[in-house]
Amino acid sequence: MTEASKIGIMQTEQTTQPDDFVSLYRRAFKEYGASALWSSRPAPDPTCEDALAITRSLRVEGDLNARRLAERIEKACRAVI
Repeated sequence: MTEASKIGIMQTEQTTQPDDFVSLYRRAFKEYGASALWSSRPAPDPTCEDALAITRSLRVEGDLNARRLAERIEKACRAVI
């Protein structure tokens, strides 16, 4: 892989990364809203803090896939901060 293509990939990841936690947040409510996030309300325009706030519920109330989704949300938020 050339240096230019590596830079292109990094730039693409950086430009799409901030929205990644938003899509993961919305996915969490779509898939686990009733079972693991029953005590939370989805934010219309979620911030990284909103996304991080639901990860504990995903871990405690959800299944193994919910836990993995929580880890992905945390990773996406760390990339933004």
